[in-house]
Amino acid sequence: MTDFSRYDRQIKLPEIGEAGQKKIQKARVLIVGAGGLGCPSAMYLAAAGVGTLGLVDHDIVDATNLHRQILFTEEDIGRNKAEAAKSALQKRNSSIAIKAYSKPFDIQNASSLVADYDLILDGTDNFQTKYLINDACMKADKPFVGASIYKYQGQLSVFNYHEGPSYRCLYPTHHYKDNSNCEETGVLGVLPGIMGTMQATEALKIILEIGTPLSGQLKIVDTLTMQDQLIKFLRNDQEIDRIKKEPLSLEEAICSISDQNHLYLDVREPFEQPRPSNKNLLVIPLNQLKDRHEEIPRGDEVHVFCQSGIRSKKAKALLEKEFGFNNLVDAGGIEEII
Repeated sequence: MTDFSRYDRQIKLPEIGEAGQKKIQKARVLIVGAGGLGCPSAMYLAAAGVGTLGLVDHDIVDATNLHRQILFTEEDIGRNKAEAAKSALQKRNSSIAIKAYSKPFDIQNASSLVADYDLILDGTDNFQTKYLINDACMKADKPFVGASIYKYQGQLSVFNYHEGPSYRCLYPTHHYKDNSNCEETGVLGVLPGIMGTMQATEALKIILEIGTPLSGQLKIVDTLTMQDQLIKFLRNDQEIDRIKKEPLSLEEAICSISDQNHLYLDVREPFEQPRPSNKNLLVIPLNQLKDRHEEIPRGDEVHVFCQSGIRSKKAKALLEKEFGFNNLVDAGGIEEII
């Protein structure tokens, strides 16, 4: 007989009991993104006894993550986030199964990953992956709990739940100027903890079939005022039917660099939008510059840009200091050159 003694306090709740704990034990939850949102949601779902947790993240732990990604310690710097999170969670609850996927959630694996779990949590910070999660869940008829953070404000909702609205019903199109992340804008460290814990709460409600999940409702939390808003939105059958019929694909926002006379170096990550369609463009993410700096010409001017202008400065300084480049121009953020 399974020993549920560690879960005594939640089993005492009449809506849960041992029958509910068995539901939690059988549940399989996939968390896409083991960062600011994924860490607290994973911690509480593991503590609650969710039988199988999947963690998807290809990124590595950086010192700048530690103020909000609370599963990690200084000893984890340089480790893959999914693997580091698995190690930390297994120490907290050795009775559950934890699977680490140290790779991106992408068009090749989205369907197979979603198919293997009952419920998906979105802990990502880019719109392209959010749409991909939504579409894969929609096709597989799986619910997902979505959250996002911006500076001091967070958003939370439940999508594709019992024929309810999808992420595309709330955001049918994406405006790339709204696409931002913590690296570019900053974030209050406790905010993802608050929102990630709420994601875990919604997940447990769905698993246990108790309460009222936030399906068709967008919860907005402002930590500066501690005021909440609840916005209702409806299912868009036309949009849902379209996605179900079409092959799984990635959302793209295309733009063009106005200057055709110089070579430009894009140091953003591949998922970041919009993507310039120019031929006078070289794409090398910041974290790959040390290994790929020889691809950058040293004769003509090379204009370096990123999303907002922060990483372009870092890239220029790194290339000049470590590899002796003297032909680089800091072009700032993407919006300054299109």
